[in-house]
Amino acid sequence: MYIRDLNGCEGKEVMLQGWAANKRDSKGLVFLYLRDGTGMCQCVVALDVVGEEKFNAAKKLTLESSFSITGNVVKDEKQIGGFEIQATDINVISYAEEFPIAKKEHGVDFLMDHRHLWLRSQRQWAIMKIRNRIIFSIHQFFQEDGFVEMDAPIFTGNACEGTSNLFETDYYGDPAYLSQSGQLYGEAMAMAMGKIYTFGPTFRAEKSKTRRHLSEFWMIEPEMAFFDIFQNMDLIENFLRRVVSDVLRDCKNELEIIGRDISVLEQIVKPFPRLTYDEAVRIIKGEQDVNGQNSITSLEDELKTILARIEEVKNEIAEREEKIKTPNMKKGEIGFNQAKIDKLKQEQNDLEEQSRNIPQWLNSARNFEYGNDFGGSDETVITRLFDVPIMVYNWPHEVKAFYLKRDPENSRFARGVDVLAPEGYGEIVGGGERETDENLLREKITEHQLPMAAFEWYLDLRKFGSVPHAGFGLGLERIVTWICKLPHVRESIPFPRMYGRLLP
Repeated sequence: MYIRDLNGCEGKEVMLQGWAANKRDSKGLVFLYLRDGTGMCQCVVALDVVGEEKFNAAKKLTLESSFSITGNVVKDEKQIGGFEIQATDINVISYAEEFPIAKKEHGVDFLMDHRHLWLRSQRQWAIMKIRNRIIFSIHQFFQEDGFVEMDAPIFTGNACEGTSNLFETDYYGDPAYLSQSGQLYGEAMAMAMGKIYTFGPTFRAEKSKTRRHLSEFWMIEPEMAFFDIFQNMDLIENFLRRVVSDVLRDCKNELEIIGRDISVLEQIVKPFPRLTYDEAVRIIKGEQDVNGQNSITSLEDELKTILARIEEVKNEIAEREEKIKTPNMKKGEIGFNQAKIDKLKQEQNDLEEQSRNIPQWLNSARNFEYGNDFGGSDETVITRLFDVPIMVYNWPHEVKAFYLKRDPENSRFARGVDVLAPEGYGEIVGGGERETDENLLREKITEHQLPMAAFEWYLDLRKFGSVPHAGFGLGLERIVTWICKLPHVRESIPFPRMYGRLLP
């Protein structure tokens, strides 16, 4: 029996197996919080029911010790999961050594060094459950719409967008690269199947430590024959709306555990604004308002609010620290105040980080040069003004990949689209319509200083039955990060690989 299956078992005797997530005891009673990977459940072990030997074994259980427990299911809405087990028997499987992750604040490096154990925490468990639901929803959406899942190679002899940020390896004496995208192969497969999607690992050797970057991540890349950029944007919007809606419906408990304010996610039913690059630049620079909000003045006002709140938090921390020094204060009151202090210090750290970031965002917005690609700061500035993802399309062709089609109405622009998540999260999808003119493609390959021989197979696609086609790439970890509102992408994947980290 699993905890997830307790609904409908009220009054029945069941046996659960799992690990001790927490424990407290009093005279004649031990309260164990069992986790089994599907949920958590309080189990009450009574001395007069299980006997002295079993009761003492339960009292000795340490954090993360494994055990099995048999007992009656009692409905209790106050408990995690809504049920409680009143034990009739308990058997210890193994006693755990002292668990290194204590119930206190730990530094990021410490937690990352213990990622193999940190995954057991309730918050990380909830994030991984949401990630799993996102993956399932992605497959459902494409399979129901007639897409065929196909696989692009991980070893490639050519780069999709240049080799400067690729991992190079020896492939039987020849240089090969770990794939940064399956998109070029996706185009070939779409010419065979009509509509396909790939779902696999991709690699970028960028020496970046920003909150948005991983060296190894998972990409979902659909490619559709007979699609233009506007049909592509329609598909992206329907796709993201489906994924977010599924999570809202099926992961209520997990979203609550991580403390996610779902009000923004619930806006996913609204149409996604579609902005040209020119419009987006005006918004970033504060030359065009969004629903009465200006990017520059709203950031300036927020900075003032944050600085005032930092002073309030500092004063409250000082007051509570002084209160703790009061002679003969009860242990419970000391613990209450210390917990408040710890929480306030975390808030102070977060606020101080924001107070450092906002001036950088303001400087980037004010000094943005037309024709540049958007950086993380630029994406943050514009997405803070929206409560749904926005689509920015028709980019200067110089800043986009060689394979994007030029806008037939203005050749200065490429028919690319970036989808930026709200709340400052930035790009989660990049895509566009593909160039079908072989000569223009050859010019762009030369312009990007890419080896022509490596792309002859790709150019063949323009010689044999070429059709208009489009596609996009979704970074799985980036959408997990936004949906869960995580401070850093490293929490969105079980074992992150990023610049400076290869273990565990």
